Amino acid sequence: MNAGTLWVVATPIGNLEDLAPRAAGVLRQVAAIACEDTRHARVLMDRHGVATPLLAYHEHNERELAPKLVERLAAGDSLALVSDAGTPLINDPGFRLVRAARERGVAVSTVPGACAAIAALSIAGLPCERFAFEGFLPAKAAARRERLAELAAEPRTLVFYESKHRIEESLQDLCDAFGGERPAALARELTKAHETVLGVSLNDLLARVAADPEQRLGEFVLVVAGADGANEAARRREGERVYALLAAELPPGRAAKLAAAITGAKRNALYRGEG
Repeated sequence: MNAGTLWVVATPIGNLEDLAPRAAGVLRQVAAIACEDTRHARVLMDRHGVATPLLAYHEHNERELAPKLVERLAAGDSLALVSDAGTPLINDPGFRLVRAARERGVAVSTVPGACAAIAALSIAGLPCERFAFEGFLPAKAAARRERLAELAAEPRTLVFYESKHRIEESLQDLCDAFGGERPAALARELTKAHETVLGVSLNDLLARVAADPEQRLGEFVLVVAGADGANEAARRREGERVYALLAAELPPGRAAKLAAAITGAKRNALYRGEG
């Protein structure tokens, strides 16, 4: 008998209407859907008319269940793997199942879609040509601060997930480790009714979160400029300051050229007023 296919299917991160038509079609056609929480998944499936049986597959049972699912795949069943929200395996269970299926020679295919980390990067207004996804920081303060100290000089943009229980503490630790002026953005409840995206610097984010209890509720993605991005932002601010002083006495082009030479900021951006 020909083996089935393991479909790794992305689901919405908030708004249930974000499920792709192709994803819904695959979920209707497979023999079963492995999901973290069957009650949570059932809400999405019912919304899109998916009656496929659901199997609980999570961090507490994946070692035991993965071999059994691979046997079903090898026997001809096609199965889908979903997480509670977003793309499976990205800070969610599934790695063992995908690895075991590939080792058995079973086809593994993806139906791509939402990922909270990528969604936040796309609207953070920070460099995203190169970035590092760090998932959740350690829950314990000492371990969290140690990890942040290791990341302080990382040149790539950093992406973290954080919970409502630790968001204020983590922002404080980030300010201490990276400096409060480090550019950053905080995306909360992405695609949901109370979505907010705040940003300028870590200091600004900490102040907003500390002052507004609503900003301490929900699910968070924190995007922080890497060390190179922080240096570029500092050069830009200093360039703008020097340019403003020089432009009062000199033609704009000459003022921009001198300000760029003095501060290292980009001349054309200063001249166009883009910093």
